[in-house]
Amino acid sequence: MRVDLFDYALPPERIALAPAEPRDSARLLHVPACGGFADLTVGDLPTLILPGDALVVNDTRVIPARLDGYRARGETSARIEAMLVKRLDDSRWRALVRPAKKLKIGERVRFGEASDSAACLLGALDATVEAKGEGGETTFAFDLAGAALDEAIECIGETPLPPYVAARRAPETADRADYQTMFAAEPGAVAAPTAGLHFTPALMRGVAEAGAQVHRLTLHVGAGTFLPVKGVDTGSHRMHAEWGRLDASAAQALNAARAAGGRIVAIGTTSLRLLESAASADGRLRPFEGETDIFITPGYRFRAVDALFTNFHLPRSTLLMLVSAFAGRERVLSAYAHAIGAGYRFYSYGDACFFEPAAPA
Repeated sequence: MRVDLFDYALPPERIALAPAEPRDSARLLHVPACGGFADLTVGDLPTLILPGDALVVNDTRVIPARLDGYRARGETSARIEAMLVKRLDDSRWRALVRPAKKLKIGERVRFGEASDSAACLLGALDATVEAKGEGGETTFAFDLAGAALDEAIECIGETPLPPYVAARRAPETADRADYQTMFAAEPGAVAAPTAGLHFTPALMRGVAEAGAQVHRLTLHVGAGTFLPVKGVDTGSHRMHAEWGRLDASAAQALNAARAAGGRIVAIGTTSLRLLESAASADGRLRPFEGETDIFITPGYRFRAVDALFTNFHLPRSTLLMLVSAFAGRERVLSAYAHAIGAGYRFYSYGDACFFEPAAPA
């Protein structure tokens, strides 16, 4: 499909720079399969849940993946910024580096500043440039490994805010908590599964009272989630692979819920992508552990997901294409136009939608 079919104009003031407080006070646009839209709040989500439904959340935890450092060459040094995007083993990470052009294989890089934390050792984290790829991708072999490396990154790293937020304000201490869901448990993401940011203990109680259960999976969201589709046609786009896991007990519980007449409600596009990756042709979920690069566009036949709770997504993005596949492109763009006119807040820290699948043609 043509990429420009997924374009829309968003006034810059509609981009949210901080989450709603409390989180479940954000607005919620209900988009049923047919009929008009309903303007609600996230706190109203339990009214859209049916007894026996199964909600699926992503329990990935965002790591402070943005590292500032410098490369030393003789008596000269130059600042660099690295965004960790994929762990390769105990001591090696693939990162996006700016500027990357002058980095050389074998060169030493030092990240971090002086710190009182023992986790930072001497206040710095050293690494060797092991490999370079296209588009600024660089492989670093760190001098630390395992838990020691994780602790150092936690100490010296900064929260990797989405580019549309980072371009408009500096990182704040509050982002460490704000850009993390209440489900966050498994470290490894460099971007938050933002639909989960809306959930609070009070909302969870409401979901339980509505007769639904909540199940967890893990998908470590990568920086590729923010990349627009640059070609003119979706067929030329290559998705970045992300690691995920759906364990056997969760798969079994979800299959049982569906067999009893309940719906599987994906909380976010990351949950949906992993569920669809783990589903067989007949819609039955199987345990899954590994990487997925599933790219969902209109025409895709959904196998495992019956409803979707998600944020508003960037124009021309793979996530907008996914939502359009689920709820119908024209329907989704109409919903977005309604939200813009009604003053909804967009993107990671913004408001949410509850989509029911497109009615059959």
